Amino acid sequence: MNNRTRWLVLVLVLGVAGVVALWPRDDAREQPVRSNRPPQDVVALRAQAQLRPCVPGGAGGVGVTCLRDGTRTDLALKGPLLINFWATWCQPCQKELPVLDAYAEQPNAVPVVPVLVESTEADGLELLAKLGVRLPSVHDEADELRKRVKAPITLPATYYISADGAVRLITDPPVFTAPEQVEKAVR
Repeated sequence: MNNRTRWLVLVLVLGVAGVVALWPRDDAREQPVRSNRPPQDVVALRAQAQLRPCVPGGAGGVGVTCLRDGTRTDLALKGPLLINFWATWCQPCQKELPVLDAYAEQPNAVPVVPVLVESTEADGLELLAKLGVRLPSVHDEADELRKRVKAPITLPATYYISADGAVRLITDPPVFTAPEQVEKAVR
């Protein structure tokens, strides 16, 4: 093989490698989680879940989807408020959500808003219905709220927002197992 042929082969190999490197890919980590369920299924799941209405949005809030009816709303980070990031695949989350629901039923409880992440709306509604959790819940599909409060990747993650707007990650306990623990964490 002469020099000219070698250079031609080298240029062709580099050209193909460049095309492969720049070719668009379907990277699941960068794509939002999508449900394969038809839209009418989500409507039925909303009815089955029987969630309480979401709190109306506020100025300076973060755009989320209300799981009860699918409307977009701005969740204002004004306290007192307890927000809990959870996902359907998270086993500790499944144990904690009913505890948060029981706490929220107590007189003078701080409002609790579960925030679904890393899961589809349909899967979240199905799990909430199965657990019997009726809290006003939202879906943070774009992870905007999670980024705003700098939530860790580990779940569940619960934040207390005080009346003055200070945001505090609750780490003790890392997962609530009794409504009394929630009460203690917010007082």
